[in-house]
Amino acid sequence: MSLLDEEGNQDESLESKTLSAEDQVKDHSAGTRVVAGQIFLESGKSDSQSENEENFHSREEEKENSLEELNTLEVSNLLNKDLEEAEIQSPVLTAIGGTADGEPCHFPFLFMEKEYAECTADGREDGRLWCATTYDYKKDQKWGFCESEEQSNKRRQMQEAEDVYQIGMKILNESSKKAQKKVAYQYLLKAADMNHTKAMEKVSYALLFGDYLKQNIQSSKELFEKLTEEGSPKGQMALGFLYASGLGVNSSQAKALVYYTFGALGGNLIAHMILGYRYWAGIGVLQSCESALTHYRLVANHVASDISLTGGTVVQRIRLADEVENPGMASGMLEEDLIQYYQFLAEKGDVQAQVGLGQLHLHGGRGVEQNHQRAFEYFNQAANAGNSHAMAFLGKMYSEGSDVVPQSNETALQYFKKAADMGNPVGQSGLGMAYLYGRGVPVNYELALKYFQKAAEQGWVDGQLQLGSMYYNGIGVKKDYKQALKYFNLASQGGHILAFYNLAQMHATGTGVMRSCHTAVELFKNVCERGRWSERLMTAYNSYKDGDSNSAVVQYLLLAEQGYEVAQSNAAFILDQKEASIVGENETYPRALLHWNRAASQGYTVARIKLGDYHFYGFGTDVDYETAFIHYRLASEQQHSAQAMFNLGYMHEKGLGIKQDIHLAKRFYDMAAEASPDAQVPVFLALCKLGVIYSLQYIREINIREVFSHIDMDQLLGPEWDLYLMTIIALLLGTIIAYRQRQHQAIPRPAGLRPAVPQQEPPPQHQPPQ
Repeated sequence: MSLLDEEGNQDESLESKTLSAEDQVKDHSAGTRVVAGQIFLESGKSDSQSENEENFHSREEEKENSLEELNTLEVSNLLNKDLEEAEIQSPVLTAIGGTADGEPCHFPFLFMEKEYAECTADGREDGRLWCATTYDYKKDQKWGFCESEEQSNKRRQMQEAEDVYQIGMKILNESSKKAQKKVAYQYLLKAADMNHTKAMEKVSYALLFGDYLKQNIQSSKELFEKLTEEGSPKGQMALGFLYASGLGVNSSQAKALVYYTFGALGGNLIAHMILGYRYWAGIGVLQSCESALTHYRLVANHVASDISLTGGTVVQRIRLADEVENPGMASGMLEEDLIQYYQFLAEKGDVQAQVGLGQLHLHGGRGVEQNHQRAFEYFNQAANAGNSHAMAFLGKMYSEGSDVVPQSNETALQYFKKAADMGNPVGQSGLGMAYLYGRGVPVNYELALKYFQKAAEQGWVDGQLQLGSMYYNGIGVKKDYKQALKYFNLASQGGHILAFYNLAQMHATGTGVMRSCHTAVELFKNVCERGRWSERLMTAYNSYKDGDSNSAVVQYLLLAEQGYEVAQSNAAFILDQKEASIVGENETYPRALLHWNRAASQGYTVARIKLGDYHFYGFGTDVDYETAFIHYRLASEQQHSAQAMFNLGYMHEKGLGIKQDIHLAKRFYDMAAEASPDAQVPVFLALCKLGVIYSLQYIREINIREVFSHIDMDQLLGPEWDLYLMTIIALLLGTIIAYRQRQHQAIPRPAGLRPAVPQQEPPPQHQPPQ
């Protein structure tokens, strides 16, 4: 499903959660607690601080008790006073026209034996709002309009726009067909023309990315400017992106920063994420780890709160450069025929195939869309065949609940028990969750701890995560931050998002470890990149595969602004290949260089080598052999790149950016051959060339006549060396003559068609994904 904007195409997207001013100002660094495996910050008191404060609180307790009644009375009086003032200060609505023009509306008023506490359009065909100025309208007939005719028309227009918008959104969310989605966007376009804010946001992003509408960056820019004037955080963030990337406007990092800041203040999570990355990398601002931590932590809190028991969707990070060289190999995507093969096996009753396909459809990814209905069917088939893994996942689906599977703690518990009795770690972990939170059974921390330990011993990440949470909070065990850290680390090695989140909180607050802002930011960044906006990585990839490079590059550029390294390298790759026509030819290489640089800063080896290439050949910058040498050396030392080592050998050989040194050149060539088997052939050729050059240099340095004058052939090969030489020549001549004669004796066969022998393909070695 294609996402229309980074707020998400669906209303349940994280980005649709607008942060209140209180949420943004709130100091999150005060402390921590863990709920369902997530550490949420409450108070930053260490154990020693807590012990000291216990004594203090006990001394203060008596004072607090004695003052409690007085404080309660004072607060009550203050609240009553505030309420009275609020009633006095509330604006009085004045009737316009009618029989009581200028008189205040009376609320409530009685009309048609019904009381109204606000203006109503009942009794009027034109839909204008009115009120009575006395209690009983029928008795006094005193009334007036609550709005002018102009206000009424505007309100009705907005209501009509809202109705059109809702129709469009209903079609958009209920249909998966592209044709239906295009119809939905016609409704949204109509609503946007009527100045409906949400419709304008949807349409502007669709125009920017080319989702179901023809891509038109200029039109999207105009809509973003209009939204920005109305104070839309989405519009502000998007306008910042246009200025940052120079799409449709002259690039201005200063303006981009201003719009991103306003978007973040308005509660836009994408804007917070972009600012977090900019402060972390020092892009357009002074590098500040603490500022980056503030922005990333705020976004990570929302991502973590959205993680369900069954986990989120899988983030596919496909590198276009690798995909072009080895299609399907590096991406981890499953080919359609392979999926069909697994489906065939599942239909034939292959339990492993059923479980594998169930997991694929449950989480999505690897080219398979998330589909809980299909997942439920496959797990049911495998569970009926007695597979414990399928039983455990059915338990997770019933425990979580969805549109397909109704939430039921009792059914979930039955499946978890069956799986746990068979020693399945997923079932054991699920049973532990049931006892920890009292889902279908009484709360029992001892049993919860027991089942989590069993699951953790088998390496199941959920068990490790929950065990860490219990040690962190001291639930059922003595509080132990070291043990919590150990289990969170184990769970993070399995890629669990909440494990990264919990570790980030511990490093941010210095709980159980030395405080490390840098480590906390990197962990929070990892969590943020698992948000629902990551689905656009696949949308951009699909656009590129469909031949729409312009749409793909814009999507990758926005993700690159958010700090996704794979998006930065993919955007640079498309620009490097000059496949995006929306970027001017003169700007292609400089922009590619910028994104290669950002990707290289995040540790991508190919990007570092590309930086060396750009400076070596002068792409998007001046030719600078010394800078190229520095980039190649960094790639060689930090990532042990064979390509970088080979390039360093060549530069040493030619003396480019460094003093010429044949010996060092040979050393780097040898290192390249050791680093990668693929480099052995080019290294062999380079060494042959190097040997010839070295020999020529040696010959130039010596006098050849003197060398030959000192050579005594009789002493070197013996007194009959000339006979040996003649024998060798005769043998070579005889071999050539015999070879030629055999060629002439070969009988030519008439050319004809031979029946093709079908080659049997080897059986597939792939196992169903687990």
